[in-house]
Amino acid sequence: MADNLSETLKKLKITAVERTEDSLEGCLDCLLQALAQNNMETSEKIQGSGILQLFANLLTPQSSCTAKVANIIAEVAKNEFMRIPCVDAGLISPLVQLLNSKDQEVLLQTGRALGNVCYDSQSSKEQFASTNIAEELVKLFKKQIEHDKREMIFEVLAPLAENDAIKLQLVEAGLVECLLEIVQQKVDSDKEDDIAELKTASDLMVLLLLGDESMQKLFEGGKGNVFQKVLCWIPSNNHQLQLAGALAIANFARNDGNCIHMVDNGIVEKLMDLLDRHVEDGNVTVQHAALSALRNLAIPVVNKAKMLSAGVTEAVLKFLKSEMPPVQFKLLGTLRMLIDAQAEAAEQLGKNVKLVERLVEWCEAKDHAGVMGESNRLLSALIRHSKSKDVIKTIVQSGGIKHLVTMATSEHVIMQNEALVALALIAALELGTAEKDLESAKLVQILHRLLADERSAPEIKYNSMVLICALMGSESLHKEVQDLAFLDVVSKLRNHENKSVAQQASLTEQRLTVES
Repeated sequence: MADNLSETLKKLKITAVERTEDSLEGCLDCLLQALAQNNMETSEKIQGSGILQLFANLLTPQSSCTAKVANIIAEVAKNEFMRIPCVDAGLISPLVQLLNSKDQEVLLQTGRALGNVCYDSQSSKEQFASTNIAEELVKLFKKQIEHDKREMIFEVLAPLAENDAIKLQLVEAGLVECLLEIVQQKVDSDKEDDIAELKTASDLMVLLLLGDESMQKLFEGGKGNVFQKVLCWIPSNNHQLQLAGALAIANFARNDGNCIHMVDNGIVEKLMDLLDRHVEDGNVTVQHAALSALRNLAIPVVNKAKMLSAGVTEAVLKFLKSEMPPVQFKLLGTLRMLIDAQAEAAEQLGKNVKLVERLVEWCEAKDHAGVMGESNRLLSALIRHSKSKDVIKTIVQSGGIKHLVTMATSEHVIMQNEALVALALIAALELGTAEKDLESAKLVQILHRLLADERSAPEIKYNSMVLICALMGSESLHKEVQDLAFLDVVSKLRNHENKSVAQQASLTEQRLTVES
């Protein structure tokens, strides 16, 4: 087979130049056979032979061999190492031109070839970005009426559109207008093909918005035709459009300026209405998308109060009963964003026993690390932003203390820190109420470990010492502090390179010495 292959490649070089169709076809059949038997080895030989460069000339609409050449390209491009050589050999432009073909087999193989060359390969996509493929594909797309051909172009567009530079080129070539038109034509149809095309078009639209530049270009300061059209998808009766609309808003909401503009122009009410329509039917993807959008919109400080007074917390709390981790995760994130530095809202939520009990339950969701982490962070945030005794009491009664203590040992410094600050507030405001829980969660031992561990971040050491001082007000915890040699650990930190840590170590040492 190997000798045969070398022979075939030699022969192909000659016939490709002379263009003798019959012998050419025989050579191509041999190659396809060799690829079917051992794709990788054959691909390596094809690359070594320099034959790829000749394929560009064979990809002509008139030639009877075109489908076979495209098929060979599709086969070799299944190998990651062949994708860039295909681009370098100048095969993209002739392949794109072939998408105009009337021949079904040529179309099929061309679509496969383009799809495989740009599949999952960052570098080949980057090389695509320097061709005019975006423009060519969009031009071609505008001409197509048949569903199958459009579907084929979609299949090439989707992987390409993952590259940010190409996203922008597709937007500039007018793809978005085509997609909006498809949506408008197909929205009321119940034909299977139309439903599929509507989904593909709206998904692709959302994908284009994932690029920062392409997204900003389409937002046009909130005046953009595209942005306005997408807004109309949210109240539609079509679930796929509601989903795409909410995801699009979540993507537009990736910078403060856009978020502020959208909130001022009534997007929150639209999203709340959408959520309302899906409380009972449990359409998880739509719930998740609408909550993602609300969470992003709640990031800028000026939006928080506006969203709170619009009733977003009440709308979101309706999903507390959801058993779907993706919905739980976004619900928690949205509430955490909303109460950031909003004392009144944090207090109101922190006294909501149903919410706090659900949070404590989710803090044990071992299978869903995201939900578990967000629940812990929200518990801590309720205390940190409300600084309220009632909130602390509610959390103690619901069994939340042990989770905050565990959170202090998290692998993420930001979570450790949030836990320690919340625990220091508990110790300062309601030590008597929380004392037993802090003891049984072994807080003092954990703080000793954090202070003795050289890898602990400076802010962790600082907050651990603040917390130790606050715990001295409890007789039983004070005794635990005395039993563990805290003085040794703390006095070592007096020479810490971080000024705040060194200062806090001196203060803590005095406190420990006075009260020993």
